[in-house]
Amino acid sequence: MYLLFQFFDVNIFQYITLRAGIAFFISFALSIYFLPKFIAWLKEKEANQPIYELAPSSHQEKAITPTMGGIVFILTAIFASLLTMRLDNIYAIGAILTLVLFMAIGFKDDYDKITKDSNQAGLSSRKKFILQIISGAMIAMFLYLNDFTTELYIPLYKHALYTMGFGAVIFWVFIFTATSNAVNLTDGLDGLATVPAIFSISTLAIFAYLIGHAIFSKYLLLPNIQGVGELVVVASALLGSLIAFLWYNSHPAEIFMGDSGSLALGGFIAYMAIVTKSEFLLVLIGFVFVLETVSVILQVGSYKARKRRIFKMAPIHHHFEMKGWAENKIIVRFWIMAFISNILAIISLKIR
Repeated sequence: MYLLFQFFDVNIFQYITLRAGIAFFISFALSIYFLPKFIAWLKEKEANQPIYELAPSSHQEKAITPTMGGIVFILTAIFASLLTMRLDNIYAIGAILTLVLFMAIGFKDDYDKITKDSNQAGLSSRKKFILQIISGAMIAMFLYLNDFTTELYIPLYKHALYTMGFGAVIFWVFIFTATSNAVNLTDGLDGLATVPAIFSISTLAIFAYLIGHAIFSKYLLLPNIQGVGELVVVASALLGSLIAFLWYNSHPAEIFMGDSGSLALGGFIAYMAIVTKSEFLLVLIGFVFVLETVSVILQVGSYKARKRRIFKMAPIHHHFEMKGWAENKIIVRFWIMAFISNILAIISLKIR
């Protein structure tokens, strides 16, 4: 059933919370162990982060920082998950599939940038977008073909608003592409994407546990979806590896996650939002990611329409850099916003 405990007939191992805790510490320990070795290997190979030439001048000194840290924390999370999760649970399998597919897109992008030593040498925006759509469609079809409910829920309302049918697949693909791109845009400062991702995954893990629990979901007037609680194990494994990654990614960063990490995190957050029927709550759960994305949309739209820019530079964290804010101040303030918005998202559970 789950590899680590299949030889032990002990009832305590049936509990999601215990297996989630074990998954957390396995992935944390593995990431803490392998990341320094990976950093040293990347430095030896000179696999550094190419910096965009138009980025703020303070970023140019980061050109010697290794990238692709996402490879380590995603793979260790997958390994820990496979050891502790139920291998017959479709939601956990879908989560692993999501991590693998979106990490693969990011790895291709990172690898091309590193080997060609140019920030512009990775996948074109068009190719990356197409691959995200294909990956999102594969996972959406996986859910649809496994009879996952296509009911649409909105915050603060206890009943399903609408049954989408096959239209849910198109909606879910949009959620995948939008969220993975949003996290990717946010990954521009040391730890800026890491901590909001930790908050988002933690919130969605709480939702998954409650929705998968017959008693709690009934009490909170949430949809009850049997088996969704198993996602907590995968989420906990990813949280463990992410916290370990933050040890090396905090300012000044020793390694960046790269697209390998940011696209996989975005895809995973999207997947958890879809499976927990929290797609619209992503505005709160991923508030920082939404803010960064909206700033880019506004900037591009304003320039095309009026030939004038709203911000000094987009995404918006660069705007504050250009205004003279210290990098660490921007990072911590964005973390605070992410924390508060996730608390609000959790509070919304009881307001129905």
